[in-house]
Amino acid sequence: MELRMERAAKAVMELSAALDNYEATQEDIAALEGYYGSEVWKQDYADDEAGLLPKELKRGVLAEDGIWNLLSDASELKKRMEQQVFVTLPSENNPKTA
Repeated sequence: MELRMERAAKAVMELSAALDNYEATQEDIAALEGYYGSEVWKQDYADDEAGLLPKELKRGVLAEDGIWNLLSDASELKKRMEQQVFVTLPSENNPKTA
């Protein structure tokens, strides 16, 4: 039982820290959601294709797969967290805890 408590305590602490970090990035995720596919993003993409952006400028947000994958992963993580809350919280509507 001691090992179970130690594993659980470690997991709880690590998840708490990860959630703090995740919560701190919600404004960034919202901004990326608004930017991706917008007229501004399309213009930035066109400018990059035309060679108008500085060579040293990072272009991760202009790589369609990168930003789409990040936003998709964030959405899936949100669903996973919502499902986990439903599974772990006691509720008359949750047959696993009722």
